[in-house]
Amino acid sequence: MKQDVAFDSQGLKLSGCLYIPDNAPNGRLPAIVVSHPAAGVKEQTAGIYAHRLCEEGFVTLTFDCAYHSESEGSPRGLEDPAHRVEDIKNVVSFLPHNERVDQDHIGLLGIYASSGYAVTAAATDICVKAIATVSGVDLGSFFRKGYNGQQDPSIFKAQLENAARARTAAAAGAKMESFPVFPTEEATARQLGGYVYEGWEYYTTPRGFHPRSVKSMPWLSVDKLASFFGFGRPLLMVVGTRAETKWMAEEAPRQDTRDGLSVSDAGDGLRSCAAV
Repeated sequence: MKQDVAFDSQGLKLSGCLYIPDNAPNGRLPAIVVSHPAAGVKEQTAGIYAHRLCEEGFVTLTFDCAYHSESEGSPRGLEDPAHRVEDIKNVVSFLPHNERVDQDHIGLLGIYASSGYAVTAAATDICVKAIATVSGVDLGSFFRKGYNGQQDPSIFKAQLENAARARTAAAAGAKMESFPVFPTEEATARQLGGYVYEGWEYYTTPRGFHPRSVKSMPWLSVDKLASFFGFGRPLLMVVGTRAETKWMAEEAPRQDTRDGLSVSDAGDGLRSCAAV
């Protein structure tokens, strides 16, 4: 059973979808909060995972983070890591009020860019009992070091300069400037290749397009992401073996030892993947 829900996060009303197993036994059930990627909305990848996990007997909840889709907040499309973390923690606080949720068994699933936020939320909220990520990305590292960890530092410096100019202009009353998340033209996306084309193909074609997904990101996002680092704890991470952002998942657990598991042909978007 799927139902629409709403809850407060730092003064903003957020929109969510709650999934409750249809044939589950009476009583309270373990729950999983599924957080969406930076460009996504609750109806895309997060919704797919939430629905599938619900079929396995979990109560699941996915939601639009602040500034995105059906949730409140301005400027639209802002990626604010501090608010993102609090959004997740506020969902965790909201869930136990449902009579089907076991508050002692609440976990998190972070997808792509929300992974760093989910890990940070788990590190600071003892109500979270488990965490996993899929194609985990720390968005702060992504901007600072690039998708492959080898970005020229001058690129991030230029991004910070653009963010500073946008903030200054906004302080004088101008609209906060934004930059496109993905190219508008297929030819450009194909030329750039890799994660750019795969992201473009998912978010802008019938395969995964949603009218409310983020098309551009305010420059203020770069300013807020500049010092964010989300991977400070060992955790389960699922990542494509050919993913260009694989280095982030490999780097995250180096301070602790964990077993590795490879899974081939895992399905849409994963291709072949490895959990570390």
